[in-house]
Amino acid sequence: MSDNVAHALSGAGGGIISMILTYPLVSVSSRLQVQRGGQGKDEYKNAADAFVKILAKEGPKGLYAGLSSGVFGIAVTNGVYYYCYEAVKAVFEQAKTKNQPMSTAESMLSGAIAGSAVVLATHPIWTVNTRLTVRKRAEGEQEQSAFGFATEILKKEGLAGLYSGVGAALVLVINPIIQYTVFEQVKNKVAKFRTLGNLDFFLLGALSKLVATGLTYPYIVVKSRMQISQKDDEKYSSIMDGFKKILATEGVAGLYGGLKSKIVQSVLTAAFLFMAKEVLFDWAVWILVIAGARKRVAAAAGKA
Repeated sequence: MSDNVAHALSGAGGGIISMILTYPLVSVSSRLQVQRGGQGKDEYKNAADAFVKILAKEGPKGLYAGLSSGVFGIAVTNGVYYYCYEAVKAVFEQAKTKNQPMSTAESMLSGAIAGSAVVLATHPIWTVNTRLTVRKRAEGEQEQSAFGFATEILKKEGLAGLYSGVGAALVLVINPIIQYTVFEQVKNKVAKFRTLGNLDFFLLGALSKLVATGLTYPYIVVKSRMQISQKDDEKYSSIMDGFKKILATEGVAGLYGGLKSKIVQSVLTAAFLFMAKEVLFDWAVWILVIAGARKRVAAAAGKA
């Protein structure tokens, strides 16, 4: 068995850890993204104001609304992504001389293929998670299960409802492309001078996600709004329609709603993910060896 499975398992595990650690920031940034710039008393002025209002009206549970679907989604997303990414990467590496690093173009192509596979496989999960996260519950109201919510969307909107905003999500494949390209290229340069440690992977993950999120944030806002249930006069018929309506009613600031909290959340999530994945990789290989799914000798070379 190739190392793709070990990368998938460690990526899924790292994603779960990072999601749990940063989920309140996910909730706050998601609500700020879909907010349409109103001035009502229930509107959030900034990340701190959103945090305080969610706690006051919904309690700690409000900050963790949709956590189960988020954890499931990130596990599947990272598992599929790393499996596909490493599979494509292996094809390129086989055509190279030993220890020759991937080029920027090869990193980007690997990311594009893996990212597209992830979007098609997991978009319904993230649609459910986004709607659960931004939904403001009344005091004492119980959180609806992710499965029940997904069933409700299917009944009311059909499969198209679960794939709301999939076009914007496919465009956003460029986010992980940028992220993993920056990560791979900087990692290769640093590795020429010294052996990388856990702190290095934490910092590399943070840097790569900071660059990716900063460049693609307006698309993230449009995608989030297309995923939620909208009134007929507020619906975006396309990505460009979303851009036009946001610019017309909210100005450029509307495309960057919740940017600060999103950057903090994304950077921390990516940093914890890359660090945890490197730690969990050896455990994943060990589990596969114990299970008889791979040979011990083959496992030793997989992380290189």
